Amino acid sequence: MFRHLLSAPLRASALSLAALSLAALSLAAFSPSAMAQIKVGVTISATGPAASLGIPEKNVFAIVPREIAGKKIDWIVLDDASDPVAAVKNTRKFVSEDKVDVIVGSSITPNSLAMIDVAAESETPMIAIASSLRIVDPVDAKRFWVFKTPQNDAHMMTAMSQHMADHGVKTVGIIGFNDAYGEGVMTEFGKLAPVRKLNVVAQERYARTDTSVTGQVLKLVSANPDAIMIAASGTPAALPAKALRERGYKGKIYFTDGVINDDFLRVGGKDLEGAFLPAGPFVVAKQLPDSNPIKKVSLDFIRLHDSKYPPGSANSFSAHAWNAWLILQHAIPIALKTAQPGTKEFRKALRDAIENNSKELVTTHGVLNISKTDHMGFDQRARVMVKIENGQWKLAQ
Repeated sequence: MFRHLLSAPLRASALSLAALSLAALSLAAFSPSAMAQIKVGVTISATGPAASLGIPEKNVFAIVPREIAGKKIDWIVLDDASDPVAAVKNTRKFVSEDKVDVIVGSSITPNSLAMIDVAAESETPMIAIASSLRIVDPVDAKRFWVFKTPQNDAHMMTAMSQHMADHGVKTVGIIGFNDAYGEGVMTEFGKLAPVRKLNVVAQERYARTDTSVTGQVLKLVSANPDAIMIAASGTPAALPAKALRERGYKGKIYFTDGVINDDFLRVGGKDLEGAFLPAGPFVVAKQLPDSNPIKKVSLDFIRLHDSKYPPGSANSFSAHAWNAWLILQHAIPIALKTAQPGTKEFRKALRDAIENNSKELVTTHGVLNISKTDHMGFDQRARVMVKIENGQWKLAQ
């Protein structure tokens, strides 16, 4: 062979060069620049009872940019099937196998609450896209690592209770999920009801997977409240509304912001007409005044979404997912000044950047001012009241 024709010195030189080349390749493989890819683990409820929330969110993570500050972003997206056990399993995979720098998810409150322990144990920042206040409050040793993009229940209940009081409601009936989401909403409303002089005369619960709520609705109707609040999310929230209309209930019906998607409008149909709900400004972005900075950010996202998906399909949950990207887009360049991705130091720097530098950050749902004691960061600019009219969301006056 050719190498046997080489002299001994030449063969030695060739071997030395080959060894040097291999060493150089090995060093390059382990250099900071080669390990600079940022990994984001995303668990969302793309199937199961919360699929009407998770599918729009999943669509967003398919179109988010793949680079921030010159660093490639690897979005690792898994479905948790609306199941807290699966959400925890996904989260453990992210931190133990994928070695992610940040966790995003889940779509619903029970899943997000279940994930907190893993985020804290692994010291990995987590951005939830579920709404309950309990996900981020109080900011204790575990929630030190956790942030979220949706508005708190307290924000929404403040708007809802005020609307009720302003429109002559004196008595209220409530039916909600028998899980952390429903309990969180009912707890926050219960705090505000006495302040608004609202009397809760009946309170019922049901499961996300129930196919009938006849018994609960009969009790609510017999109490004859001026208004009934449905503390539920996604398409399962339409079930009590249909049952109430079938039983001839004529009072006002209120939903939470957890229902804002086209599937809910489709499933509920005419039984939703005239109902009210608090919502993030994104839902009625085109109806906002031009002076509102949220309008521009929202319309920019809508244009991107419309270029990839059917026009008009971006909804409130899409926007919550996009806001996770906006937070990371702002915080990652700051964290990179301290450490490189794939390290404990970078995860801590990213957490700190989100907490300390998200000031007057305009998103699709509000203006963020995150602090050491507030890991959500929205104020009252983050909600409006909406009315369902002719199958559309209309800004309520």
